[in-house]
Amino acid sequence: MGSVPRPHVRRRNEGGSRWVPREAALEVGMETVVVVVIVIVVAVGVVAAVLYRRKRSGQLRRRFGPEYERTVEETDDRREAERELRERVKRRSEFEVTPVSGQDAARYRQEWADIQHRFVDQPAEAVERADQLVARIMRDSGYPVDDFEHQVDVISVDHPEVAQHYREAHAVAVAQAAGAADTEQLRQAVTSYRRLVDALLRDSGDGPKADTGTSDDREHT
Repeated sequence: MGSVPRPHVRRRNEGGSRWVPREAALEVGMETVVVVVIVIVVAVGVVAAVLYRRKRSGQLRRRFGPEYERTVEETDDRREAERELRERVKRRSEFEVTPVSGQDAARYRQEWADIQHRFVDQPAEAVERADQLVARIMRDSGYPVDDFEHQVDVISVDHPEVAQHYREAHAVAVAQAAGAADTEQLRQAVTSYRRLVDALLRDSGDGPKADTGTSDDREHT
């Protein structure tokens, strides 16, 4: 008996028409399907990665507010800035921070009122005492105070709205110690320290905010 001829399908190419075995046609079709599936999977993966990055970016932007934009501007690289902010959150998790007790908070508020009164006649000393007061409140709350940059990065996780004020105020305090700060800079520094003291004592649950000076004091600070 002779061999049974295999069925063929007609396919066209550049040279016209020719007969192609059905199995070969099926293999070509399967390869095409596989390629399409791979392309779709890769595309879905890329879209998912983009959406995930956008979600994380949005979370960081909401959490850090103005500190997010400042860090992006400083690094000039959004991914690097976000990596740094995530590192801050990680470092912050290493410390147990708790609000100071109501009694300590009342004492700190009184110290702050004394600083505001002192600013009228002794602005340089007021700034120095304000810097020391903030450091004591932070230490008593559980924040690290051994290195200023580390300190302000950690505080930015809990109070991002005042982190830059703290940097600016501390810079003035350092300049004042070297005799290089004028009265207006000292006034702005005390105002910035007041915002930080308010933030640090906000959760103590005892009494008013730290801005407890008289109206005359506030005119100077």
